[in-house]
Amino acid sequence: MMMPDQAENLDEWFPRTPSPDAARLGVVVGGSLSKGLVVKLDREQRVEDLAVGRYVVVHGAKHIRFFCMITDITLNNTNPAIQNNPPDLSDEFLRDIYIGTAAYGTIHVTPMLSIEDQQPKPVKTIPGHFMSVYNATVEDVNAVFGEEDAQHFNVGAPLELEQTQINLDLKRLVERSVGVFGKSGTGKSFLTRMLLAGVIRWGQAVNLIFDMHNDYGWAATDERGAQAKGLKQLFDSKVAIITLDAESTRRRGTRPDFEVKLGYDKIEPEDIAALRSTMSLSDAMIDAAYTLRKRWKAGWIKRLIDGDAIDFDDITTNTNIGEGTLLALQRRLQRFERWGFMTEESVGDSVEQIIHLLVENRKNVVLEFGRYGNELEAYVLVANYLTRRIRDRYVEMVERSLGDEAHKPPQLVITIEEAHKFLQPGIAGQTIFGTIARELRKYNVTLVIVDQRPSGIDEEVMSQIGTRVTALLDNERDINAVLTGINGASSLREVLSRLDTRQQAIIMGHAVPMPVVVKTRTYDEAFYNAIKRGDISTAGLRDKLGAGSKERRIR
Repeated sequence: MMMPDQAENLDEWFPRTPSPDAARLGVVVGGSLSKGLVVKLDREQRVEDLAVGRYVVVHGAKHIRFFCMITDITLNNTNPAIQNNPPDLSDEFLRDIYIGTAAYGTIHVTPMLSIEDQQPKPVKTIPGHFMSVYNATVEDVNAVFGEEDAQHFNVGAPLELEQTQINLDLKRLVERSVGVFGKSGTGKSFLTRMLLAGVIRWGQAVNLIFDMHNDYGWAATDERGAQAKGLKQLFDSKVAIITLDAESTRRRGTRPDFEVKLGYDKIEPEDIAALRSTMSLSDAMIDAAYTLRKRWKAGWIKRLIDGDAIDFDDITTNTNIGEGTLLALQRRLQRFERWGFMTEESVGDSVEQIIHLLVENRKNVVLEFGRYGNELEAYVLVANYLTRRIRDRYVEMVERSLGDEAHKPPQLVITIEEAHKFLQPGIAGQTIFGTIARELRKYNVTLVIVDQRPSGIDEEVMSQIGTRVTALLDNERDINAVLTGINGASSLREVLSRLDTRQQAIIMGHAVPMPVVVKTRTYDEAFYNAIKRGDISTAGLRDKLGAGSKERRIR
């Protein structure tokens, strides 16, 4: 007979450690490398507890783990007659007999990486039949995404595994152009601001942000009406705000570093050609712009806008420009007169001032458009005008640095919104932004393109985007565009279309070792405090785990 004191010591003799199968989901029963694996769920597993986008691990032979994503969930049975004549499961005994035997659930999982000796590697094979499948653990995730440090930035947590984090490689992020996509209302601006905050905090690049709706500088208002801090509030001396509309900037409580002015005499036909789509300019009008520039020199735009019958007679008589083309071009360019940032002659050199801030002072520049942000023609003109000239200066500096490294400029990342207006098929090859996207990092300039209609962006440009950060998309053409050139695109399609409308995104490409679905960090006081201090720790994780809980060391 067992003595009482012996019973009290049973826990010491036989510790109540969890069974290694406690988190087991099921076993592999089929599949292929190209189409993914089929996993039969254990009878204890409820289908409702699973979701596409969650990570699982298949334990293969020879100590190899396959890190996989759930891409589909199905119901199956051993006898098709069950579908036509379902059993009465009000009897719990019959329920226990049927569920998990005659009727069972399966999940489809796509292998993303194999982990061997704690080193993630590309998947070149698949596990064998009946290998066990488990929910991914903190250790599994950290073996793939590593620790947060000055190069790796915490952007959020995997679905259903919020006690760990996904760390984006910032150096690889800025090496190539980045796309931030999602339908309207999914928080693209907040997501972009978070990524830029990481780049600025750890100094991986300087940024030029064309702030169409005044979302990035001092403050922004979310859909609930609450104010969120902009980059200037977070980093102060590291960020300069310049503006096209000083009155609007001051009204929002900010003093700009300077006001950008564009002189009519500095605008070239190439700048007008960038407005082909937004101003409905024909080829004949663009050819006319080149002819007028050659004939009337630097003052050609102002002279055209104010043109009289004598000027028009001179042009139509001595060139091949028709009067109708000339009048149509004049009507379109007369819109410039509504914009207060346009001046008859150049006042200062905005390009040189911006270059000085970016290169000499290593500051990040936010260009606010104020009331002109609602005029797409103004946004396209200014963004093209400045970017074309800044990129030319960067080319000069990079080529000079080949002989003297001291002249090499810092990595520059240019952020544009409504990107399809700059990069749509037919014009992307002729715009400076299309050129930058195709150059990769040849001249130390890359893009962050923010758009809700990726299907409107040229396919060649999309193929050159290194990292794609995508919130919910429900248009089939947009989904196809985002997944162009991505390995395993067919399996990710369902995941992408079923993201939550807020605070979820899938990250694919150069900055992550595998496609990953994240619940993004909340852009709030906790984030502000962490980014200002430059925390590289598990402090945020400890908050999630709660006081008194035993801290888990992130390897």
